[in-house]
Amino acid sequence: MERYDLLYRLYGNFDADAVRDAQDFVDLLPPLDSSVALSHWQEVDDELTDRKDRIRRGIPDGDRYAELAARATRDQAFTALDLYTKYGRAVNALVLDVDETLRSAGRTDNEIPREVLHLLTEFHEMDVPIVICTGQTLENVKGFAIQGLGNELVHSGDVSIVYEAGTGVFTPGHGPNTKRLLYETLDDAVQSVFESVRGRVIRDLPEGLRGCVHLQGNEFNVTLKPNFETGSDDAEEVIDESLVYMLDLLGEAVTDDPEGPTWTRAYYAERDPEIDGVLADREERPDPETTVPDDVAETLDRVTVAYYHADAAELSAVDLNKAAGVEAALEVLGVDDPFVLVMGDSKSDLDVMRWAADGNRGLAAAPDHSSPGVLEHVEETDGLVFDRGDAASMLRTAFALNLLVE
Repeated sequence: MERYDLLYRLYGNFDADAVRDAQDFVDLLPPLDSSVALSHWQEVDDELTDRKDRIRRGIPDGDRYAELAARATRDQAFTALDLYTKYGRAVNALVLDVDETLRSAGRTDNEIPREVLHLLTEFHEMDVPIVICTGQTLENVKGFAIQGLGNELVHSGDVSIVYEAGTGVFTPGHGPNTKRLLYETLDDAVQSVFESVRGRVIRDLPEGLRGCVHLQGNEFNVTLKPNFETGSDDAEEVIDESLVYMLDLLGEAVTDDPEGPTWTRAYYAERDPEIDGVLADREERPDPETTVPDDVAETLDRVTVAYYHADAAELSAVDLNKAAGVEAALEVLGVDDPFVLVMGDSKSDLDVMRWAADGNRGLAAAPDHSSPGVLEHVEETDGLVFDRGDAASMLRTAFALNLLVE
């Protein structure tokens, strides 16, 4: 109870909001090439030092609580203390999805906010490794990571990139383990299926899709993306058609039987309500009584068909997911006993969240517009749901947790 009492004293007896505002100004608005701007910055920095000193003198363990006031709101600090009471551990790695988690087209113009980037550098200075975990290609992720975090941090040896939803892991500064191609561990039968689909997906593209979709430049996964704005009616139409097309290509890749496409449609319609809905809307759903032969089902058990509404249709390997990629990344980073913060919004992120929960390996957090399964999982665990475009609030909570544990 002593820590709770100290938090009540901190946020009740001191103007913690003013401390945090001053810290944000000093951190996020560095001095400009102007004597007036420099003078104002120095005034705020002096005020910040003075306010922190008052906290240091007025509360036991004042250094810790002065930093806490500078980094977290009252609600964030008490949430962090609840997490500390429950788990008794600091977060020792961040596992972060990017699109619609760290950045959001809805509120941040699809750029990672400066506040988020600065908080990530703060975690880095705390010796907390960062695992960027995304469905994007490696080159795309490396580009914005270096642009946002800086080349030195990305190549510090404490940053890893899990790309294409777990098909590969890139951890600069680790010699022969810098790049691990996890898809090379798959058996020949599964690899041959992907080679067949990848070789035909653009060559045999139906006339109605030509000029409307493109193949994402993946190393292994097969992903069709729209040539229209994501989320638009046109994007929805072409991605729905692309999904059916890829199901049929997969059916022809796993068997020579003419019924292959029908079996593949039936297999995935039974297992994924979204795929079933697309097939039903297009009046292309097979008879629910369709029986899929055991040998075909055995191969399809190893392949994931993912449908992202008005965004993408994708083939990936079941054995290669974000959770497998995160495990490989943490192994390279030397995190032997992980207690991670997982932040994500989609079904692929849910794999990592469940991995963390099943082994008591960490916390799960999600923006409030996440897919239903993700929100359900997060609400059932610690309720760490944040507003769209406000990943910084969750990072501040985790930062406060680590301050309390220290």
